[in-house]
Amino acid sequence: MATEEIAGHSVEFDTEGFMVDHTLWNEDIAREIAQKEGIGELTERHFDVLKFMRQEFKEKGDGPSIRALKNRGGIPTRELYELFPGGPAKKAARIAGIKKPTGCV
Repeated sequence: MATEEIAGHSVEFDTEGFMVDHTLWNEDIAREIAQKEGIGELTERHFDVLKFMRQEFKEKGDGPSIRALKNRGGIPTRELYELFPGGPAKKAARIAGIKKPTGCV
């Protein structure tokens, strides 16, 4: 595990780069993680996805799969890949401050 100073907070990450304590997350932390992930500036649409992921995590204890993001979140798969290229569910989970979704390999 590694600890980094992000947006003025000491944040611990697991070996795959996911936040250990999701309760420390805020939008400033998300912006910095997004920069590290190569996303650039987060838009409202990015935050729609991140908020949906965090809500699913809060309700179910796991982040949603791409299928759930599409079906329950109403975000088309193509758009997910445009917003979070290179593995949208996994990358969005990192930025949303939640653990790696079970369906991600």
